Amino acid sequence: MSQESTPACHAVVAPPPPHVLLVSAPFQGHVNPLLALGQRLASMGLLVTFTTAVHTGLRFKHQQHGEDGAAVDAVGRGAMRFEHLRGGEVWAPDDPRYHVADDVGRNLDAVASVALSELIRRQADAGRPVTCVVANVFAPWALRAAGAMGVPGAMLWTQSCTVMSLYYHYFQSLAAFPSKEAGPDAPVDVPGLPTLAAGDLPALIHEPEENIWRQALLSDFRSLRETVSWVLVNTADELEHAAIEALRPHLPVLPLPVGPLLDMEKISAADDADDECTAWLDAQPPRSVVFVAFGSLVKLDRDEMAELAGGLASTRRPCLWVVRDDSRDLLPDTAVASGDSWGRGKLVSWCDQRRVLSHSAVGCFITHCGWNSTTEALAAGVPVVAYPVFSDQRTNAAFLVDVCGVAVRLPTSPTRDALRQSVEVVMGDGAQGKHIRARAQGWRDKTCAALAEGGSSDMATQEFVDAVLSIGMNYSSMPFV
Repeated sequence: MSQESTPACHAVVAPPPPHVLLVSAPFQGHVNPLLALGQRLASMGLLVTFTTAVHTGLRFKHQQHGEDGAAVDAVGRGAMRFEHLRGGEVWAPDDPRYHVADDVGRNLDAVASVALSELIRRQADAGRPVTCVVANVFAPWALRAAGAMGVPGAMLWTQSCTVMSLYYHYFQSLAAFPSKEAGPDAPVDVPGLPTLAAGDLPALIHEPEENIWRQALLSDFRSLRETVSWVLVNTADELEHAAIEALRPHLPVLPLPVGPLLDMEKISAADDADDECTAWLDAQPPRSVVFVAFGSLVKLDRDEMAELAGGLASTRRPCLWVVRDDSRDLLPDTAVASGDSWGRGKLVSWCDQRRVLSHSAVGCFITHCGWNSTTEALAAGVPVVAYPVFSDQRTNAAFLVDVCGVAVRLPTSPTRDALRQSVEVVMGDGAQGKHIRARAQGWRDKTCAALAEGGSSDMATQEFVDAVLSIGMNYSSMPFV
């Protein structure tokens, strides 16, 4: 009998999965939302790599790894890698120049494109070519590097859509803005936004043209009009529907509201029992604690610290106050007489803010109103005492007070009496406090619904994932030798 011939078998090489490279400016408020976005993208089946210029002032998982290695976490149906910018003229992690934000911006604008291009080449050489680069705002060098290498780019706008709309309308001359000399009470009317006071405009509008961050912002907006394929916004449709809809006709790419970008895993972390903040909060009555934190960049002066300490003490409420190590020497002696506590208060140099805000003992949040802190407060349903300082914080404070109705605002030069009175308003038994707390709970419910499976933010994220998967399918149809 003749034996049937068998055709030669050829090994089939599976195409690499779609690979999204996340690139962040090396500041905590920029890193956090991009990491949260990465977790979501990976959970939906993408391979995600996160990179930044790491330094000792940053706090996140896998901020350090071997010189030539990368850390990898399995996340849902995908994976998330951490492989940071290195080599060339990128500063070493312990370089003290990272303490000056403007110097960091200038250095990265000059050298980071080369380091990022090398990172993209390494991914291709390792068999995982980058499908798309997502860079957060104020890192225009990342989109330049991606464009030069023919890699599609997306921008993550880490601030509110309201702030994005204000900047866009200003720089594109789409609305009338009062001059700086008009005074802080001059009205500002932009389509889709409530009338604002000029004093609540984001700071870069009136910064001089040579300001490094104003230059970066202008470069970002040029990319938005010329090279960016997607713009992702750290907000939810429920939070800023009117602002999103009014801005859409002016943008060449539709904004996708994928936020709030919160690291939900932190709330259920297994090491809660070892966290000194959690242990202290567990000993306090429900909704009794005043939580105070001003982010990673705001630094109050000595007089402000004294008024804040005096105001907190005068509330006679338990208080958890985050005072960074670079501000400890500004505390009045009465606040540090007992080491890490005074009266009913506790001082810490750092805490997991999202987890603290989610604790049942917290009844009020005194914050600088950075956008991350703003959305975390809304997601936790915690009333706010707004203490804005610079950047977009005054705009966010107006949003919390006038739009969301969950906050009261301290005067521009806060006093201890004003702080005490503000805390009593949001935590007391009066009608205004009850209304604020009810509104806060309502916004918490809306935020949770947006983030839930099938919610508005979940669907916007899936829309972006589908686009990346489509690019990946085009890659997989290319011949591989």
